Amino acid sequence: MKRHFRRIGILGGSFNPAHQGHRHISLQALKRLRLDEVWWLVSPQNPLKPQAGMAPFDARIESAQIVADHPRIRVTDVEKDLGTTYTAETLARLVRRFSNHRFVWLMGADNLAQISHWNRWTQIFQTVPVAVFDRPSYSLEALSGKAARRFRRERVKESRAGRLADMRPPAWVFLHTPLNATSATALRARGLFRRPGG
Repeated sequence: MKRHFRRIGILGGSFNPAHQGHRHISLQALKRLRLDEVWWLVSPQNPLKPQAGMAPFDARIESAQIVADHPRIRVTDVEKDLGTTYTAETLARLVRRFSNHRFVWLMGADNLAQISHWNRWTQIFQTVPVAVFDRPSYSLEALSGKAARRFRRERVKESRAGRLADMRPPAWVFLHTPLNATSATALRARGLFRRPGG
């Protein structure tokens, strides 16, 4: 009997706060990559971001649950549970723990542009397939950056995105989608992130 693997997109971040841009990418991923679910991995503390201005972890989890509002988007604290700090380590542990899942790392073009600053960033591409989503003003920089050049031969045609979860890494796709320019930085600057219930 053929084994059924669940196809899971992973969207990691501080979610400080979660916003419609995160939800937009998740809905596009469910559709374009033919995923069963998208998991939001709320990071206890992104090592590349200062602690100053970071809302409490529980508040960020709660805001993410409010924004996600979809039966196939799951907000998780799995990184806190695993005790991991870096994405490469988190993904390696997830792949081992959930052997009946096929994971895809999801990120915006802004993250592809600077992923070469991440700890063991090439390991991310070696561990799971990666889907990169177009973001206003970042795409050109991302596609000419270090990561895109390093893995240029492993880039998958957009027309094959629906099969990405089943591909052996390294494999990545750049998806042109309807754009959503919402950013957590802008929301914080406008004072739009408050602790839920506060």
